[in-house]
Amino acid sequence: MKKTIAIDMDGVIADVEKQFLNWYERDFGIKMVKADIAGKGEDDAFPEKGIVRKFATTPGFFTTLPVMEGAIEAVQELMKDYEVYIVSAAMEFPLSLSEKLEWLKLHFPFISWRNIIFCGDKSIINTDFMIDDHIKNLDYFKGHPIMFHAFHNTGYTHHTRVHDWQEVLTLLKSRG
Repeated sequence: MKKTIAIDMDGVIADVEKQFLNWYERDFGIKMVKADIAGKGEDDAFPEKGIVRKFATTPGFFTTLPVMEGAIEAVQELMKDYEVYIVSAAMEFPLSLSEKLEWLKLHFPFISWRNIIFCGDKSIINTDFMIDDHIKNLDYFKGHPIMFHAFHNTGYTHHTRVHDWQEVLTLLKSRG
């Protein structure tokens, strides 16, 4: 029986940081880079308070997210040895449900609908591993948490951190 992995969408296979930065430049004419928002929470990342939430509730935000570099190939590689589930706490942004499903069909068509879990609270997820960028999801996970590096989690050190999909593959191969 294969071990199981829960993989988050936003900030893990979908590059929301890049989307926030692109939309911010589009709407405000100010170019910022990832280093400008590193270490800041989502509410404090940009000078305009609430802009992250505004973007995330705008139609089209989730359907146009860039794919995280290396994610497609890495997920395909992981599927050879693991049962992979895409898990997203999509209930916070109900508009995102259909957009996230559309995005997955476009970029990850090899993931069965049976392996897509949209939920509100990820503490119910019971897989062997969870790859996520949010501490709130990893802290209560009962399996092996893997923290995917993101601007909002740079100050946390109590979970195994990976910076990209190559590091994910290397880590999981070493754990067998």
